[in-house]
Amino acid sequence: MRNLLPVLLLAAACATQPVPNQQLETTPRHDEWVTIPSAGRTLHAYVVYPQSKAKSGAVVVIHENRGLTDWVRTVADQLAAKGYIAIAPDMLSGSAPNGGRTSDFATSDAAREGISKLPREQVLADLASSAAYVRTLPSANGKLAVMGFCWGGARTWEAANTVDGVSIAFPFYGTGPNSDEGVTGIEAPVHGFYGGDDARVNATIEPTKALTDKHGKTFDPVIYEGAGHAFMRLGEEANPTEANRKAREQSWERLLGLLRVIQ
Repeated sequence: MRNLLPVLLLAAACATQPVPNQQLETTPRHDEWVTIPSAGRTLHAYVVYPQSKAKSGAVVVIHENRGLTDWVRTVADQLAAKGYIAIAPDMLSGSAPNGGRTSDFATSDAAREGISKLPREQVLADLASSAAYVRTLPSANGKLAVMGFCWGGARTWEAANTVDGVSIAFPFYGTGPNSDEGVTGIEAPVHGFYGGDDARVNATIEPTKALTDKHGKTFDPVIYEGAGHAFMRLGEEANPTEANRKAREQSWERLLGLLRVIQ
């Protein structure tokens, strides 16, 4: 038993180490971490560039309530692979222990708790700062899309309503606005993506549609039957449900078709 102890201790230690994400480790595209001034604080963001000789449209990718995880960064990389500059801001910048960011939280639960405490004004400022940064990059063509998942889906609505220069917006299973003030500033079309087995979020679709129709805004929601909440992430994990896998594939196809407006 004494001889097994070092092996067991090593195995336990390795189990707590983050597993490198192979897509991020091997991407052929230029990716980088940047810091952006935002309302008197420092916002950290992950940026990926397409391999292109022409200027490109930009996409702001807003993370789930888990914070800026590796999965969200892979979404940004997949967008860059299709020809877009993608920026994924870490909305938890400065909120982790010792002023850290998402990666400095001990657990996903801790990150979720941190998300729940973010001041709305700070979130809106960070969204505006991210958009302004990526739109004015030398290789950007000035056109902008915004998309987000879960918590980030709800924030996508807020970005469409408050951020200058948004050409098109894509909330993925995020709750929509419930007041006139939440839609009156929207100028871009909003295309929503929802799982059929997500009653909590889907209960907001019709009230939001009524608001957007009332104010002459474009809101085009699509529900993917049988898919659950977070199907974009769950649909690419090992052994996904068929409904989640199919919803993810169909959503990517729809998203890429709609994104052509910022090329």
